[in-house]
Amino acid sequence: MDYLRSLFLEPGITQSLMVLVLTVAAGLFLAEKLKIKKFSLGVTWILFCGIIFSHFGLRIDPAVSHFAKDFGLILFVYSIGLQVGPSFFSSFGKGGLRLNGFAALIVVLACVTTFAIAKLSGEDMATMVGVMSGAVTNTPSLGAAEQAFADATGEANPTIATGYAVAYPLGVLGIIFSMLLLKWMFRVNLRTEEDKLHSAEGKHKEPILVDILMSNPQISSITIRSLHHMINIPMVISRIIHEDKTETVPQAETEIHNGDTLRILADREHLDMLSLLGPIEEKKKTEKINANSKLVSRRIVVTKPEWNGKQIRHLGVNDRYHVTVTRINRAGIDLIATPELHLQLGDRIIVVGSTEDVQKVADIFGNELKRLDIPNLLPIFVGIVLGVIVGTLPIAIPGLSQPFKLGLAGGSLIVAILIGRFGPYYHMVTFSTTSANMMIREIGITLFLASVGLGAGESFVPTIASGGWIWIIYGAIITLLPLLIVGFCARKWGKLNYFTLMGLIAGSTTDPPALAYAVGNSSTTDQASVAYATVYPLTMFLRVMLAQIMILTLI
Repeated sequence: MDYLRSLFLEPGITQSLMVLVLTVAAGLFLAEKLKIKKFSLGVTWILFCGIIFSHFGLRIDPAVSHFAKDFGLILFVYSIGLQVGPSFFSSFGKGGLRLNGFAALIVVLACVTTFAIAKLSGEDMATMVGVMSGAVTNTPSLGAAEQAFADATGEANPTIATGYAVAYPLGVLGIIFSMLLLKWMFRVNLRTEEDKLHSAEGKHKEPILVDILMSNPQISSITIRSLHHMINIPMVISRIIHEDKTETVPQAETEIHNGDTLRILADREHLDMLSLLGPIEEKKKTEKINANSKLVSRRIVVTKPEWNGKQIRHLGVNDRYHVTVTRINRAGIDLIATPELHLQLGDRIIVVGSTEDVQKVADIFGNELKRLDIPNLLPIFVGIVLGVIVGTLPIAIPGLSQPFKLGLAGGSLIVAILIGRFGPYYHMVTFSTTSANMMIREIGITLFLASVGLGAGESFVPTIASGGWIWIIYGAIITLLPLLIVGFCARKWGKLNYFTLMGLIAGSTTDPPALAYAVGNSSTTDQASVAYATVYPLTMFLRVMLAQIMILTLI
């Protein structure tokens, strides 16, 4: 008994480690076991376990707690940044700009609502920022707020974490409730919404494979290079099928004639331009080769780091090995293999050519899946160093009493986004498997939540008993008001499909349980997931930045 008492109660590194790990284990156990119709608070149970353990006397060394909290937050935010980096800037394109506008409005309205409640109720702004973080279920903003307060005042404020813990459970439910309320307000029929969505999608944007029979006498006897200059659209000609049914892989100077059939990969929106060449027949994207052909189509995985970041125009495989790279599959998305496209480690490229030539290309690119299982740790730790440096740089902003700092969360997030987006252009290997990224992220968030809970538990019950229960109501207002206002406008005047609207709501609160609920409402469309992924990067960035600004403006 004395041994166990010393192991868990006597201050020290071993005791801190044991309590920290016990908190994480207990929280993960409850996350797995306590579910209501697949709904669970997930890893947030770790926070509540930390609060309970701390309330009953299980606490850890402050230095260990501070390190675990900051390092966990960095790992969590950095892994998110690496994941969303490649799509961060592209998410503003086309319809993404409108969705991100709605998401940004939700974030700003939550901040305005929080500020108004703080002024009207007299609550401390730092506490209300914690309530806001819980109400919108955004843990990185909690970490950013706590760090901004500590940097500016030199001391911690446990009520920030307490406010988060109090508001979080109803925040998760409130986000889903807002979806249901909007569904009721607009009398949404899910089957009708699916039919409308599929009708509107009819001609989607994914690249399509077509056969075009050359029959325009004005474009006879022209080289592939000249055809690309004349039909100035992103496309790849994978092969030429001649009138005698023989097939060849085209090179830049290959001549094509009327009667030849060109197999082309292009965007559907460019079919009108391609129809100038002749009749079009759409094909399946399986790149099936005629039985008598000497050509093969093969999927090759880029596993050699030296190809990371290189443009397709610089590969030279088309002319050197007489093959054609038709398209790239990256993270499940098909991309046309245009000359300007940069390769990334882990890309799956489709190559058409003779068996011997395709095998040579496979050897050049690696095509060894086991290589992808080896983690690339250098970019992670170099990025974290840069993130800490950027996060601690003081930035003087008029109107703020203290120089603004991006903080460990903000600095790491920005650096990770930039490395994830531009790293491959400078031959930096940023690829990691989804499981590896998730492992880093989950380790980070569990360390952070356990440390926060153990630090806030001592004052949690007294705070709630002395009036902190009102934060639950404040949190519900912060959750529902912005979502319902923007959701109503997006549906009424923005004409958003209901599945897109659910994805927008889940993404603007970075709430996985809400996304799971949205996805579960339809088995025939992934529009909710697409909308979630579109607004998630900007939302995460704004939540982290604005939480710090709100803290610093009042100190």
